[in-house]
This record gives sequence, C-alpha cells and structure tokens, in this order.
Amino acid sequence: MWMAALKLVPWGDVIKATPQILQSAKKLLGSARKGTAVAAQEGAVPPADAQWQHLHDRITQLEQEQRDGALLIESLAAQNAQLVLAIEALRRHSQRSAWALLTLGALGLGALFWMLLFR
Repeated sequence: MWMAALKLVPWGDVIKATPQILQSAKKLLGSARKGTAVAAQEGAVPPADAQWQHLHDRITQLEQEQRDGALLIESLAAQNAQLVLAIEALRRHSQRSAWALLTLGALGLGALFWMLLFR
C-alpha cells in the first residue's frame, strides 16, 4: 500500500525542490552556529555604540533567519500537501479497485454457476 502511495508522489517536483530546502536548512543552521560562536568569543565588554550596533546586527540576522525558516516551512507545507493529495488519490484508486474486484468476482461466480447448470 505504501509503495503505491509513494509511486503517486510527484518525485520530480520533490527532487527539484530539495536543493532549495537543503540550502535554506544549511543557511539557517550555519547562521545559528555563527551567532553562538560570535557570542562565545566576545569576552570583553565593548563600548556602548558597539553594543548597539551588535544588537542591531543580531536582530537583522534573526529576522533573516526567521524569513528563511518561514520559507522552509512553506516549502515543506507544499510538499506535505502534495503527499496528502497523492495519498487521497491512492485511497480513491484502492476503493475503485476493490469494487472492480468485487464485481469481477461476482461475475466470475455467476459465469461458473451458469456453466455448471447449463452444461
């Protein structure tokens, strides 16, 4: 069942979007690591102007990380929606297949009884 669901996924679109997702994730992770490394290296108390500039830069960086994270979440949500659509199509297909199998089975049994009775 899962194999059939995976066959319905538009893997071309997923694969095409993967580099962007990975790049965003790496960028997000790298900027988080960079921020912690910069904070760890700052041992001396800088002047007030430098502190304000540092805070402004950090806020700008955090805003960019938030935008990157939002883009990543949006991309993942789009892929999730594609998966949901593929699974729903699979469910409909399996229902149709079950009804077709049931109909063919009933027709086969009918044909078998007809052949046995009128032979």
